[in-house]
Amino acid sequence: MGCLYSKGNVRFITDGKIYDTKETRKQKEETRKQKEKGKKNLRPPSLQNVGHTWPSKLELSLQRLSQKAQNARKIQAWWRGTLVRRTLLRAALSAWIIQCWWRRILAKRQEKNRLMILHVMAQETRACVLIQSWVRMLRIRQHYCRLCYATRVIQASWRWYNCHTRGFFQGSYELVGNKLRLQLDIFLGSQVCRISDCISLPIKN
Repeated sequence: MGCLYSKGNVRFITDGKIYDTKETRKQKEETRKQKEKGKKNLRPPSLQNVGHTWPSKLELSLQRLSQKAQNARKIQAWWRGTLVRRTLLRAALSAWIIQCWWRRILAKRQEKNRLMILHVMAQETRACVLIQSWVRMLRIRQHYCRLCYATRVIQASWRWYNCHTRGFFQGSYELVGNKLRLQLDIFLGSQVCRISDCISLPIKN
């Protein structure tokens, strides 16, 4: 807001608008008297005894201008506040969208990591089960082989014992031409059984 004074003309400039006012003779005389009094008396005019006077057109116009300026400031403040709130709302919405997107990405990553960990655990478990089954198979096979070996030893010992206690046999054979002469002697305790036979063999010339 600006004010220019020249030869009784007052010009006010507010928000790009220009207002011109002219002083009347009465106002000129009052201003001249006040200047003379100010020269004579160094006290400020606010401390002097001034009578009650009605506001002039200039004062009314100044009051209207000041009221308009206040209203304009209020409107500007409201509009700036609206712009700031709109900007803050847009920023909050953008931040919320980014947070939702990032949380979705994190959830996908966590799910992917969980599936990978489960896959690795399944592979490790399968490998452990395979190794355990293989080791158990080897142990059971070794035990089975030991049992088979012990069974063979027992069977051989028992057969040898039976052969020596009950009896045994011995024999001889002779091949003459296309005939086989066979002679067997079976000893059963104190008894002896002798078998002799001649078997013809189908041999082609």
